Amino acid sequence: ETSGEFGLFEFAAPPGSPGPLPHYHQGFSESFYVISGRLAVMSGHEWRTAGQGDFVHVPRHGVHAFRAEGDEEARFLILFVPGAPRERYFRGMVEMWSRPVPPTDEEIDAFALECDQVNLRDWPGYGTTIVG
Repeated sequence: ETSGEFGLFEFAAPPGSPGPLPHYHQGFSESFYVISGRLAVMSGHEWRTAGQGDFVHVPRHGVHAFRAEGDEEARFLILFVPGAPRERYFRGMVEMWSRPVPPTDEEIDAFALECDQVNLRDWPGYGTTIVG
């Protein structure tokens, strides 16, 4: 419906959920607008916390990760420019994790790569403290 100009998704991350691994996208940028709660966003090697009304932009090829911060659910919009077929990725991940046997790291990374997401499992700074 947007002729591929952008993709917009609403997402809710429960407290304590790990969020995605550090990763980047070759074909699109990704931005986050926080509706409620707090969203920790890693960009490069640094973590920052975004609160209600905050907007965070990650350019193409920008390494990033995100997760809910604190004791409440984080609700946010994810904007992809240009529009990327992320429905396939989100549905595929739900299907993989719904199986009786959890997916392997290799399966997850291969599927992510098919969806223009390059996972970086050993990215320095992934487990570091959040600033601000």
